[in-house]
Amino acid sequence: MAKKYIDVLMKNTERLDAQETLRYIYEKFKDKVVIASSLGAEDQVITDMAIKVSKKFKIFTLDTGRLPQETYDLIEETNKRYGIKIRIYFPDKKEVEKMINEYGPNLFYESIEKRKLCCQIRKVNVLEKILKNYDVWITGLRQEQSITRQNINKIEFDEKFNIIKVNPIFDWKTQDVWDYIKKHNVPYNKLHDKNYPSIGCAPCTRAINKGEDIRSGRWWWEQPEQKECGIHIKDGKVIRISKEGK
Repeated sequence: MAKKYIDVLMKNTERLDAQETLRYIYEKFKDKVVIASSLGAEDQVITDMAIKVSKKFKIFTLDTGRLPQETYDLIEETNKRYGIKIRIYFPDKKEVEKMINEYGPNLFYESIEKRKLCCQIRKVNVLEKILKNYDVWITGLRQEQSITRQNINKIEFDEKFNIIKVNPIFDWKTQDVWDYIKKHNVPYNKLHDKNYPSIGCAPCTRAINKGEDIRSGRWWWEQPEQKECGIHIKDGKVIRISKEGK
């Protein structure tokens, strides 16, 4: 997709709220749009909004093999609540076996390079294969989540995955997310009640203290500017368009 086309989408959704944006994108792209869900609070909001647009919305999640039990429980609860079937994808078995046999099961604690290798094999490689089949990728990213996400827009073009990326609640605050969840009785991960604002793989996620950064419980042994798995990059490979198209 050309940068100019992204600008058109940005302009057409500029005055739309999150659910209206989802409706616009779905009506325009139909079966070529997909929601990638980590089952976090933001993604549960996106799922609830999307299902109200159409139950035909395609939703998937990545099972890295290291997820907490609470996440699996939420997958089942969400499926039952909305009468849907979230598609579950897994990393390549041979790649995982090779990595673990070479570096051990807890390689991610040893260095940033090894942690990113684990994320690459368990998440990024899988996502790349999935997104090849779609034109639009919908996420629950928010600017407030971390310093690596402060500049995200509602509509972007991700050159790494060669796809339009839509972040309907990019400008929401944490309180907005939880207000929506409570108002619409959206199912959520019970770890959120135990001070886990951001939830990923079990070994790489822990509870945080009051006042800490939202993602401080993710890869807590690393610096904040390094805390991305490689899926949502911020290195010039994502084209971000301002409201003025600059």
